[in-house]
Amino acid sequence: MARSMNLPAVEVEIRRATEDAACHHCGLPVPRGSHHRVRIDGAERAMCCAGCEAVSKAIVANGLTDYYRHRDSLPESPREAVPAALEDLGLFDHPDFQKSFVTPTSEHEREAALILDGITCAACVWLNESHLAKQPGVTAVEINYVTRRARVRWDSRVTRMSALLEAIAAIGYRAHPYDASKSEQLSQRERRQALWRVFVAGFGMMQVMMYAVPVYLANGDMTTDIEQLMRWASMLLTLPVVLYSAAPFFTRAWRDLRLKRVGMDVPVALGVGSAFGASCWATLVGGGEVYFDSVTMFVFFLLGGRYLEMIARQRAVRGVEQLARALPAFALRLTAYPALDGERVPVGDLAVGDRVLVKPGEAIPADAVVLDGESETDESLLTGEARPVPKRIGDKVTGGTTNTASPLVLGVEQVGAATRLAAIQRLIERANAERPRIVETADRVATIFVAVLLVLAVITGLYWWHADASRALWIFVAVLVVSCPCALSLATPAALTVATGAMSRRGLLITRGHAIETLARADHFVFDKTGTLTFGKLQLGNIDVLGEVDAADALLLAAALEQGSEHAVAQGLRAAVPGGRALPKVESLLATTGQGVQGRIAGRVVRLGRAEFVRALHQADLPSLTHADGSATRVALGDERGWIAVFHLTDEVRPHAAELVRDLEAAGVRVSLLSGDSPQTVALYAERLGIDDAHGGMSPQFKHAFIQGLQERGRVVAMVGDGVNDAPVLAQAQVSIAMGGGTELARNQGDIVLLSERLETLADGRRLAQRTGRIIRQNLWWSFGYNLVAIPLAMSGAITPWMAGIGMSASSLLVVLNALRLQRRPGR
Repeated sequence: MARSMNLPAVEVEIRRATEDAACHHCGLPVPRGSHHRVRIDGAERAMCCAGCEAVSKAIVANGLTDYYRHRDSLPESPREAVPAALEDLGLFDHPDFQKSFVTPTSEHEREAALILDGITCAACVWLNESHLAKQPGVTAVEINYVTRRARVRWDSRVTRMSALLEAIAAIGYRAHPYDASKSEQLSQRERRQALWRVFVAGFGMMQVMMYAVPVYLANGDMTTDIEQLMRWASMLLTLPVVLYSAAPFFTRAWRDLRLKRVGMDVPVALGVGSAFGASCWATLVGGGEVYFDSVTMFVFFLLGGRYLEMIARQRAVRGVEQLARALPAFALRLTAYPALDGERVPVGDLAVGDRVLVKPGEAIPADAVVLDGESETDESLLTGEARPVPKRIGDKVTGGTTNTASPLVLGVEQVGAATRLAAIQRLIERANAERPRIVETADRVATIFVAVLLVLAVITGLYWWHADASRALWIFVAVLVVSCPCALSLATPAALTVATGAMSRRGLLITRGHAIETLARADHFVFDKTGTLTFGKLQLGNIDVLGEVDAADALLLAAALEQGSEHAVAQGLRAAVPGGRALPKVESLLATTGQGVQGRIAGRVVRLGRAEFVRALHQADLPSLTHADGSATRVALGDERGWIAVFHLTDEVRPHAAELVRDLEAAGVRVSLLSGDSPQTVALYAERLGIDDAHGGMSPQFKHAFIQGLQERGRVVAMVGDGVNDAPVLAQAQVSIAMGGGTELARNQGDIVLLSERLETLADGRRLAQRTGRIIRQNLWWSFGYNLVAIPLAMSGAITPWMAGIGMSASSLLVVLNALRLQRRPGR
């Protein structure tokens, strides 16, 4: 009976305890009389509302309670977790709506590019990735903490886009289709918050110095009560600096310690916290030294340096967002061409075959071909080419470039994820997701450095405690503060980030994290011929007829076999077929990489390709040819009965190709030319280009073995190619460079993509890569040299905490400013 009578009293105590408590999920106050509770880790946790209770239960039900242990900041209120745009989630399942952000990766698999709102720490990323990965049908989840971008893949037979968005909303976050403007809003918010923290720290520093300077000038002549008043005023003015401006240092340091690792914020938090705590104690007891001025100055200088670093970092990586905004939102689709009347439609509604009108000054909405008009396009954003490119009827134009001169009528050929612009964005994102080995090494060294620093600071503090206790604390703080692991960690990624942006402006797209570092070390360049040193636009010159069919019919047979190929030979043969001629039907088509293609036409097996490949079909020797142009590419055609014809196709050497070869050899770099063309043809091109080491008749397997041989002799090989045949060879080289006009397979395999047609850009990029290497070495030497001098000075008591704060901030800032020199071209 007594137990039951005490039950209401227990309930009263619980209510009193929860009235002033904070919600365990969102941190808001728990209202009076709230009954919302969730059992987490064996304890009842109070919730402020039904929304937080539902979200928390979803987290617990999915086995994700580690989120509450690892998070270092609170999520946004669940009342704001579902924006108005998501109230009707079924809209996201509509195929038309998904055009702009969902890509089919296979028959039933889809991939969505999303941007997450509400991400405040690494634990948020872990929670979202873990929660989504457990949803039925989800096959892959990747979230980038820096950009807040998420890539989610799912099986459309098992789940829907709306179900995934509901799952994200269920744990208190918001997901939107990726939009460059939304990403920029997040960056602006980050800059605004950082600027406010700098402002509060700077304002507090100035006010504290107003009280500290009179004390210094009095030099002990100030009365005790006035000095104590100055101390109290300084402490109150320092409070917002420590509790607001320096708050991120403490939260990140606490997260690192909780995860049993020592990060770069640990010594900062320890130095600020110990100096502020000791100063507060000295103020309360009315004796001892205070360091409020040093604390505020240190926080201000450090935040100021990090703010400038953030601005530089965001400016360096803004190229991806500029690409995303290159496409216009709307296009003028012609409804009754050749009449120029039409309707404005969203770019996402365009389809292959649509005709659009692009006026001067407007961006081209999709990859297309010019149907009517003559103009020029500005392609500088994609290729780095500052001069306008002339466009006439039949020329290709790229979505995202700008029409500058006259109106153009375009026929849409590629839309959405199939456009060249989208492919470039995917390659840039791949490069940003990778961490070069040198960056990982620097981070590991920085982690060890921080641990050693903490040991040195403790030893120094203990020594001075016994030698001169009055100086022990500020010397301890100075040792913690003066060191600069930030500069050590920034030395490499800052330079690589700026160099990546500088190369993209020159028309070199970096798609792998290691590419710049390896390009700078490359001492042997290997070039493919067709489409690389030449334009790859083969034109049919002569035909040697060797069989019963005439030249026109032989050309139709060859074009029929090559009608589905992207190879330069195939394009040259198809382009030579007169308009209106129908190609014969081909069955059992089979392509042999590096050799040729075989198919059955009118009941007989026909082969097109290398002479030895065709000869294997009928075992007859190739007769003497009428046309013997050694510089032409020869392609043989034959069937089971014998030879049919040999086609002679010519190509044009790219401008500045010979200049590039001379530039590389002058720098001590060896150059080789590998090609599948005949040795005689390759020798003639090599002589024109000034290449001594040239090899013809090379299959992909021989090219692969050639590069392996160079690597076994200690060479760092850079391979430049453009075709399907080059993909395995590109993969073998330490650094691979794909031509932007080449096949998609080659571009995907390349570590670097040359977007422009100007080969001299490659030599410029190599010099920039070497400059980047020098900048990285300068940054590393500066970081180590600075710490080697500053730490002993701080340990000896020659550096005060505020001087240490300036030194640490200046060291990090100097590293970033040194890296920004890469944005300037030499001589400017």
